[in-house]
Amino acid sequence: MPPSPGSDLALYLHWPYCARICPYCDFNVVRDRGRGEEQAALVEAILTDLEAQAALTGPRRLASIFFGGGTPSLMAPGAVGAVIERAHALFPPRGPIEITLEANPTDAEAGRFAALAAAGVNRLSMGVQALDDAALAFLGRNHSADEARRAVAVAGRAFDRLSIDLIYARPGQTVETWADELTEALDLGFEHVSPYQLTIEPTTAFGRAVARGAWTPPDEDTAAALYETTQAVLEGAAFEAYEVSNHARGVAARSAHNLHVWRGGDYLGVGPGAHGRLTLEGVRTATVAHRGIADYVAGVAAGAPWVERQSQTPVEAAEEQVLLGLRTVEGVPLARLAALGLTPEAAPLVDLLADGFLVRSADRVAATDRGRPVLDAVLKALLA
Repeated sequence: MPPSPGSDLALYLHWPYCARICPYCDFNVVRDRGRGEEQAALVEAILTDLEAQAALTGPRRLASIFFGGGTPSLMAPGAVGAVIERAHALFPPRGPIEITLEANPTDAEAGRFAALAAAGVNRLSMGVQALDDAALAFLGRNHSADEARRAVAVAGRAFDRLSIDLIYARPGQTVETWADELTEALDLGFEHVSPYQLTIEPTTAFGRAVARGAWTPPDEDTAAALYETTQAVLEGAAFEAYEVSNHARGVAARSAHNLHVWRGGDYLGVGPGAHGRLTLEGVRTATVAHRGIADYVAGVAAGAPWVERQSQTPVEAAEEQVLLGLRTVEGVPLARLAALGLTPEAAPLVDLLADGFLVRSADRVAATDRGRPVLDAVLKALLA
């Protein structure tokens, strides 16, 4: 059964540095260059933050670790190892756990893969994004398709578990070219694929370019056809869509860390801008760390790393867990829906079940193949 909040907890670490800022990215990131002293101070702050949060949570077991960003493959392997060691000491796990690190497939970063594996990372998530040089240039990536292929080969020798991120619904992309590109990516040997539709955020370089008419994203029909192609190609290669944007070749290939979060488990967020969800004194609590690197380091030193610490009401916690849980094939327990006054015998849940957007199985409700492409609308109707 999925874990309940208050049992084991996961750790998310946000490393905000990138070699370059991609034009579609709206994450909390900064350029990596010339920040050696700042990065050393940030690592110390993260370790101190871990200690402080452990004092708040009390004895807990570690479920997983995820190094995200930014580009955590730019992080010194020694620093990665120090975080892993400290987390294990503070929250002794029940056994071996998944430790994921996001990486870009450049030749320079591939040279660190063996050292990162030696530091304790056992799952690599690679931001390949495309296997077409023109598309990579458009996306602002700092690697070529051939460089990505080389990095994948190096990663395969260092890690048993590999995941790939790809971006589709790019301008001018057709169903045929996307199917070919996706098939080529699968031939690289990954066990997990996260295909994301290109999203235009207004605060990004892409958002500004689209606003001034420099280029136009694919229309809804084209985007829908590309989504359907994604599902068909991956399903044909034995990849199950266990979450809206995540496909795994078998249950063992699923991301344990992400599942922990989607199931409503507790997780610590450390690093600038990191979000966390903790059960403190019996109350589900949302935390957000200071976004600025200097602000975060100073906040940790002052015993105040969070810019937000919000106790959730039972309704708020249930709504959030429904929003996350319905993204997965597991769905959500009826008990969580009941906490929101939703029952299978009354609208709107009865209507969504009858119309085939949701399906009930035993004591759970999940989105169907029909409901997943329009999940935002389904959730809006459900939680209105």
